[in-house]
Amino acid sequence: MKIDFIELAAPDLEAAKKFYGAAFGWTFKDYGGHYADFEGAGISGGFNPQRKPSRDGSLVILYADDLAAAERAVVAAGGEIGAHHEFPGGKRFHFVDPLGNELAVWTKA
Repeated sequence: MKIDFIELAAPDLEAAKKFYGAAFGWTFKDYGGHYADFEGAGISGGFNPQRKPSRDGSLVILYADDLAAAERAVVAAGGEIGAHHEFPGGKRFHFVDPLGNELAVWTKA
């Protein structure tokens, strides 16, 4: 088995699309204003307005070749930067999107 789809909490679909479009260039397919799929994330996924944002659940980690540019894009789009980590093989930063979801972005060393 493999992960096929990721669903992020998005009580405000328009805010979610604005942030992820601006920060990462994702595009979206709307389903009647009650759900939206995102594309361009490397895996299929969607925004679910019925789920509550979380900083304590599973952590979605994105990959970027240029970590500094990704961090600037997150901040410019309205994200809040959290912890920075370095580890054998790479480094990452955590961020909270404007909806309250915590994610991270990593790059190879």
